[in-house]
Amino acid sequence: MHRLILLLSWIGIALGSVQAQAPTSGADGLGDPYFPDLGNGGYDAQHYILDLAVDMEDNVIAGTVTMEATATQNLSSFNLDFAGFTISKITVNGAPAADFSRDERELTIIPLTPIATGDAFTTAVAYSGEPREDVDIDGADFALGWQHYGDGVFVASEPSGASLWFPVNDHPLDKATYAFRITVPHPYNVAANGLQQGKIDNGDTITYLWEADEPMASYLVAVNIADFVTQSELGPDGVIIRNFFPRDIANRAARTFAQTDEMIAFFNTIFGPYPFEAYGVAVADTPLSFALETQTLSLFGREIAEAGSWRSTGGAQGVIAHELAHQWFGNSVSLERWQDIWLNEGFATYASLLWAEHTAGQTALDRAMRSTYEFFDSLPANRNIPPGSPPPDNLFNVSVYQRGALTLHALRLRVGDAAFFSILRAYTDRYRYSNATTADFIAVAEEVSGQELDAFFNAWLYDEAIPPIPEMGLGVDA
Repeated sequence: MHRLILLLSWIGIALGSVQAQAPTSGADGLGDPYFPDLGNGGYDAQHYILDLAVDMEDNVIAGTVTMEATATQNLSSFNLDFAGFTISKITVNGAPAADFSRDERELTIIPLTPIATGDAFTTAVAYSGEPREDVDIDGADFALGWQHYGDGVFVASEPSGASLWFPVNDHPLDKATYAFRITVPHPYNVAANGLQQGKIDNGDTITYLWEADEPMASYLVAVNIADFVTQSELGPDGVIIRNFFPRDIANRAARTFAQTDEMIAFFNTIFGPYPFEAYGVAVADTPLSFALETQTLSLFGREIAEAGSWRSTGGAQGVIAHELAHQWFGNSVSLERWQDIWLNEGFATYASLLWAEHTAGQTALDRAMRSTYEFFDSLPANRNIPPGSPPPDNLFNVSVYQRGALTLHALRLRVGDAAFFSILRAYTDRYRYSNATTADFIAVAEEVSGQELDAFFNAWLYDEAIPPIPEMGLGVDA
């Protein structure tokens, strides 16, 4: 009887183990507190190859996107985020998928055989059609995706627009490297992330080859198509600076962006080494109401270089510095959850003010900070949105940018310059090419400064009322 009990017990354990290891479907979201359906579970994307042909006249994309990934569980099926288009074929490890289905932006793929935990696998999706621009993704307030403007194309996908033009695990938690094979008709050329590796003249069309060798969040993937003028130079520490400008404003644009190398050199000293092998900008030949820090190749509208525009009359250098600073804050160190967007925007906004301090003196920074404080101090409590918890449908509100920057200035005054800039360098080094949360930054700040800062950050990031800055005499009773 004793042996029988032991045998039955062993069989029960073995059956339980088999059951626990049975292949299951990967989650259809990564559980982001604000956008729980963004991204997908069950695998870790390693590399994407975007092999696409673009019909510029009809704005039609056709081609294949290949994802190389590693399974993080035994997978019976897995999802990609992908909206619109006609899918003609899906393969997994070179074999046709057993089946696939779509539910709005969720593309579910069933391989012929399950994929075991730890196994590398490749899936390729062949598709064609016109990119969609009418998809509301989880209530996000900025998700444009692929944008065609007549004689050109730009991509701006924050936070969730990447899945509007290619199949992807669309959340910053699953960063990957990228390669691009983008085919366009003459005389167009293509600017994408990373470095151009070559081009192939096909007669009526030309294929541009680009590679981005460092991990990248999906919303930062860039494809820019136009009849660009390309200008390049060697920047600090061997960083390749390459810019793509509309032909008719190329000279003016070059003057507008002439300080890029100086900005990189300055930020290297206060943030740590520039994290990528290249930087530059693509200026779309159309007005834009925004700029975007697409990785290694920030996006601007043509108004950045036009005389009299609001971005080029005193404001151009600020927004240029802002997008450059994102290469450290947001691109190299990426968000773990969208609620912490202040880690991107507050840091980049403060970086633009540090550039102003560097070029115009401490008075310029002090004046900006006082003005910002007075603005938030004058707001009714119900309009003073804490930067650490912005509404999901108003993610990019002014508090995230300006009060986020003010939080960093208050921290600088609290701990002193030496500790503050050591905090920034430690943060960008520790989380280089990975993801971080507000709690991670606070932990670094406390470790480096040797101070207890929980109450400080709670007040600045989560309380409606703006805290005082006693070092500046702000918010302090006389």
